[in-house]
Amino acid sequence: MTTTASAGDAAIAWPAGPPSGALSELLRSLELTVTRRLDGVLHGQYQGLTPGHGSEPGESREYQPGDDVRRIDWNVTARTQQLHVRDQIADRDLEAWIVVDASASMRFGTATAEKSSIALAAAAAIGFLTARNQNRVGAVIAAGPHVRTLPPRYGRDQVRAILQAIATAPEVEGKGRADLGAALDRVAALSKRRGFVAVIADLNSDGWQRPLGALGARHEVLVIDVVDPRELDVPAVGWLSLVDPATGAQRDVRVTPDVQRKFAAAAAAQREAIADGIVAAGAGQITLRTDEDWLGTIISHTKKRRVQMVHGVHRGNLR
Repeated sequence: MTTTASAGDAAIAWPAGPPSGALSELLRSLELTVTRRLDGVLHGQYQGLTPGHGSEPGESREYQPGDDVRRIDWNVTARTQQLHVRDQIADRDLEAWIVVDASASMRFGTATAEKSSIALAAAAAIGFLTARNQNRVGAVIAAGPHVRTLPPRYGRDQVRAILQAIATAPEVEGKGRADLGAALDRVAALSKRRGFVAVIADLNSDGWQRPLGALGARHEVLVIDVVDPRELDVPAVGWLSLVDPATGAQRDVRVTPDVQRKFAAAAAAQREAIADGIVAAGAGQITLRTDEDWLGTIISHTKKRRVQMVHGVHRGNLR
């Protein structure tokens, strides 16, 4: 494992050593929750969040609209006079990366959990889903000026190490926003082969669109954006003191019904811009809310992906 930080920041900003008893119990409980629910719904060949890209030829079947024309089986097509494609057996040696925003803005929540807790849980689901097929998992975690990189390795112990690093990210309130774009660029520089990248963040800052697009051109990318209901709508309760956790800037605002409507409209426009940026990058998207069943949402997405893969849907139609 490696730990890096920007110039002027101490390399020991990330806590070292074994986790505390409370953290160990939290991570153990999270692992049990994820694996038990996943085992109840995922069976068969495609048990991970995304299968490998395939290295061995599988069976042929008739061509369906949207199939990759590069997989046309010309021998079978000539013999049957019907266009056929050849599926690929899922590659078990997938290199996966988890990019996590652990900035101060993620330590916010007005429902059942903070966004940082949802991000930790999502990373657990991604990690254990990927590791169960003997794939390598690495991570880049951005917390304010600090960035930690865990190179890809096999096994559940690697997933546990990633979760511990996320859970023990240094306090960065008032120390600036995490540079998500730089974290994505780091993955692009370190990834040696085509693989899978999961990005877990609230995407409230700028600068991630171009690096995400660059990753999407080479890898299969899934963006898990985390949102709290109060980021979408603020009740008209009168005066509120609002603080930007990244910079510490404070502003008093009187929330009237008119301000509430304008805030909701601006939030909706921001959500639309985020979705457009993800689509433009060729990435998939899951939105997790702090007031909803995060694991149920991930499982629903995974089951949908399994159906698409079984039916041989072309990657470009999986958005």
